[in-house]
Amino acid sequence: MNLNMKGISKSFGANLVLDKVSFSLHSGEITALLGENGAGKSTLMNILGGVLPADEGVIEIDGQAVGFSTPKESLDAGIAFIHQELNLINDLAIYENLFIGREIRSKWGILDKKAMIEKTEEVFSRMGLSLDPEAMVRTLDASYKQIVEISRAMLMDARIVIMDEPTTSLTETEIDRVFSLMRTLKKEGVGIIFISHKLNEVMEICDSYTVLRDGHMISSGSIGDVTTDALAKMMVGHDVVEEKRAVHKSGAVAISASSLSDGIFFNDISFSVRSGEVVGFTGLLGDGRSELFLSVFGAGTKHTGTMEIDGKAAVIHSPSEAVSLGIGYVPRNRKENGIVKDLDILENGSLVTMRSRKKGPFLDSGRIKEEFDKEKKDLSIKMGRNIDPITSLSGGNQQKVVLAKWLSADPKILILDNPTQGVDVGAKEEIYTIISRLADKGVAVIVLSSEAHEIVRTSSRCYVMYHGRILTELEGDNLNEHEIMRWATGAAI
Repeated sequence: MNLNMKGISKSFGANLVLDKVSFSLHSGEITALLGENGAGKSTLMNILGGVLPADEGVIEIDGQAVGFSTPKESLDAGIAFIHQELNLINDLAIYENLFIGREIRSKWGILDKKAMIEKTEEVFSRMGLSLDPEAMVRTLDASYKQIVEISRAMLMDARIVIMDEPTTSLTETEIDRVFSLMRTLKKEGVGIIFISHKLNEVMEICDSYTVLRDGHMISSGSIGDVTTDALAKMMVGHDVVEEKRAVHKSGAVAISASSLSDGIFFNDISFSVRSGEVVGFTGLLGDGRSELFLSVFGAGTKHTGTMEIDGKAAVIHSPSEAVSLGIGYVPRNRKENGIVKDLDILENGSLVTMRSRKKGPFLDSGRIKEEFDKEKKDLSIKMGRNIDPITSLSGGNQQKVVLAKWLSADPKILILDNPTQGVDVGAKEEIYTIISRLADKGVAVIVLSSEAHEIVRTSSRCYVMYHGRILTELEGDNLNEHEIMRWATGAAI
């Protein structure tokens, strides 16, 4: 199935998101769709997926003009869209999620559970998975939720598959499995649109590329003719110069812990972070770092051990207690834990401080707006009006609003769990600059990330976790990607 999108334009009010963009995909081709957050990638794919109508332009499949007014029409035409924000129902079983809207029924109209489970097992067998089709989706971690989404696309027998940041939450082994699957689909003539900010992955798996910037098609061609540096420059419009890790003057210990254990995800954890210091926690997916700091923040499992904030013993039972002690937390899962989809941009960006911003019994709307506008400027958030829904923003700009929510509270300690997940190369550097600026102001910053490069880029030292324990602390010349991977994989034990 060959795809051509010609002269596609789309505006939201006065905001022109796509300006006469053209895009093509051939059968059996894996093409990368690249661009910074807000470049128009998701909007273009939402038009192809029947989520949004184009204002102008033509979509052709095998030379025939088509138009999709609903996602079902796009799916019926053989196009499967795996969205960046996963569309799974946590309270249903895996097989039920795979067959939503396409349930198999017996001749009496009764749901044929056995047939659906068998077909789910067939898909899992092709992917080399050992998942239980009857397991509830809520029991899965982010990586396996992504794999369930990919399995659903396979079940659709789609001829074009759109993958929006499919590897963001996956381990190296799982990424290899997904890439193997993509190559299998390619051999079967399936065309794949691969949206990713991980340019090394783009170079490894893709045949061709198209770059969008500010709603315009900048360049397209063969992957073999470009480098990662060239692609990054096309995306941001200038050379991406990575600054060396900044050295910050640290002060007194802001937070310390001794022998923290929950007996499930982490055991015997001790660490300390000083004011004005950026400290990384890294390892492989499942190492326990997210669960550790959710517990520290009062939002996770109960733990034993002791903790001190500014040298004073602290027992935190809830996030509100953590906030009152000056701790902020930007979570890993933006969709489920970071934003409230039913609120607008300003409301999402003010949630942490809103209760304390009052004039008598009423909210001080002027102060709330003033504080958010400052963070909006400092974080370079690309958006329309404050009252627009948070879902109108790209993933990266949503992440910046989540950051703004916590920065407006002026935290003494800020925990950032995968702060650049789903964020483009230009915005990553902006966030790294923000982290450095916070440290300069004396904030104790804790960065949780599975990307060794990110830890090296941001942190003055780091703790490497493995199977729920801290194996080592790295700093100075020993803080490099090679050493991090040696410890994170257990090879250095």
